[in-house]
Amino acid sequence: MLPSIVSSSWLAEQLARPEVIVLDASTKSNVSGKKPEFEHCVIKGARYIDLNGKFSDQNAQFPNTLLPASQFEAEAQLLGINQESMVVVYDNLGIYNSARLWWMFKVMGHLNVAVLNGGLSAWVHEGYETVETHESSFDVGNFSASFNPAAIIHIDQVLENLEQRAFTVIDARSKGRFDGTAPEPREGTSSGHIPNSLNLPFDHVLENGFLKSDEALRAIFADLHIEDQPLVFSCGSGLTACITLLAAERVLPNQLSVYDGSWTEWASSEGTPIDRK
Repeated sequence: MLPSIVSSSWLAEQLARPEVIVLDASTKSNVSGKKPEFEHCVIKGARYIDLNGKFSDQNAQFPNTLLPASQFEAEAQLLGINQESMVVVYDNLGIYNSARLWWMFKVMGHLNVAVLNGGLSAWVHEGYETVETHESSFDVGNFSASFNPAAIIHIDQVLENLEQRAFTVIDARSKGRFDGTAPEPREGTSSGHIPNSLNLPFDHVLENGFLKSDEALRAIFADLHIEDQPLVFSCGSGLTACITLLAAERVLPNQLSVYDGSWTEWASSEGTPIDRK
């Protein structure tokens, strides 16, 4: 079973194994305004996985919505992914989209999945081989989804939790957006936060595109005083929430879930309370 993150050196040693499948989750743009260091090269043998298109529910009201299990299964099979596949996901921003895809595979029951620590930049800087195009010749796989409903939280559960306090919501947006002092990147969406939620901006768990050390991550989460309560991660649209969840998975025993609608859903829904500052 793969750990949650793997290094470029590990991947380089394992790349020739037929069960190792590398997925490139890079996208042309992102709402955080991050710019890739390398844009026109890919890890040799990597297959492109379309996060914004084929791997997000295009019929959903909000962006980055998780696919139904049957559709995820079909798309994963078209990428040549099998039940025995060791899936390694990377992107060209260090760790960004890759964490979302890692989480999605785990939600669908495929636990043998990892994020490439440092992403494409780390791979290039360590001198490993790249090519100009993605691998596109492979057989249809036999991937079978086994959806884990406990991994995803919905708005009604978050509303109920305002009184029940059964879990703690951790928001991965910037402090300004969380406090309501900075605008949201999506037009028409007000800033602020879900009452009783805590703020941990996703970039606080990263350093130069790498996940921070386990020791540093333990200190970060210790400062939040969350103890052993279940944690639900949120952000603007469910994407960077998965980065903070990835960090938590490394060092915490807590039950971890994602509020998939995240702030975009909460702020645009009638009757949902919003706190500021």
